[in-house]
Amino acid sequence: MIGVLFVCTGNICRSPTAEGVFRAMAERDGLGTAFHVDSAGTYEGHVGEPPSREAVRAAARRGYDIAGLRARLVMPEDLRRFDHVLAMDRGHLRALRGMAPPGLRDKPRLFLATAPDLGLHDVADPWYGTVDDYERALNTIEAGCAALLNHLRASALTA
Repeated sequence: MIGVLFVCTGNICRSPTAEGVFRAMAERDGLGTAFHVDSAGTYEGHVGEPPSREAVRAAARRGYDIAGLRARLVMPEDLRRFDHVLAMDRGHLRALRGMAPPGLRDKPRLFLATAPDLGLHDVADPWYGTVDDYERALNTIEAGCAALLNHLRASALTA
């Protein structure tokens, strides 16, 4: 099983959305059992909370159910446990590399690294934004998850 961890700030907007989208895409492609998918945040202020109301609504409008997810704090051992530790933006990447145990500092990478055609490095944070900001973030996350799944497909088929 391939472990994929999505990381954002509070684990209430971008990373739980990516978790839900990636899981749904993998299941739709018959690869759901090939992946262990999770999400976490670099900030502990929302631990135990569900995703933001607007993230849940935006995801639901497109058929993704993320309402049951709960925020958790990323831990150094996550960098050992997960094969792919994916930061939603460059700030998260710095935080992950800063907490990484020796030998694992290069393991975290940007979520959008497998989607260079998007011309983006970061998924814009919709927190404090409008409904449109959540929709734009979801557009980026869907494109990123599709690219990631395509990138991991061969590995998933042999897992």
